[in-house]
Amino acid sequence: MKPITFQTKVWEILQEYPQLEDTLVSLSPAFAKLKNPVLKRTIAKVTSLEQAASIAGIEPGELVAKLRFAAGQSPMEDTRSNGTTPGSFMTAQPEWYSQHKVSERFDAGDVLDSGNVPMSYILTKSRSMASGTIFEFSTPFLPEPVLELLSKEGFEIWSEKVQEGNKSIQYINRVHKI
Repeated sequence: MKPITFQTKVWEILQEYPQLEDTLVSLSPAFAKLKNPVLKRTIAKVTSLEQAASIAGIEPGELVAKLRFAAGQSPMEDTRSNGTTPGSFMTAQPEWYSQHKVSERFDAGDVLDSGNVPMSYILTKSRSMASGTIFEFSTPFLPEPVLELLSKEGFEIWSEKVQEGNKSIQYINRVHKI
């Protein structure tokens, strides 16, 4: 069996250790969405455990340690080698951001709540917008796999974590086409 690391994809865990799905769900309600077969086949394939921990609000080392223990693997050192920092898109407002440059707003939470995956819509909209414009979308978690992909394609990214009153936490994500 393959060792469980920070870079192991959630999909790989579920394929090699299907019993760990219940362990994931017990660690955070965010992982309950893995019960949805569409999300399991799509988002889980591109999401590393480190990214999943960020989405679920869990320390990545704790998540990996608990999964390794449940799978019968020995503990490992915290050696993250992907060069990214969880939450690295959550910075101060960048100079390129202006509300009047936002060409479209989209609530991905509605799509997720209906059991579908908004990833292809977000990628298509981002890639098809005019230069100098911003696509803004909200999500119930920080969608690091999508943001990292767009960043690698040359888009500028900025995300904010917001909570109004007793409402649940939302992430407002902005994609700027240069």
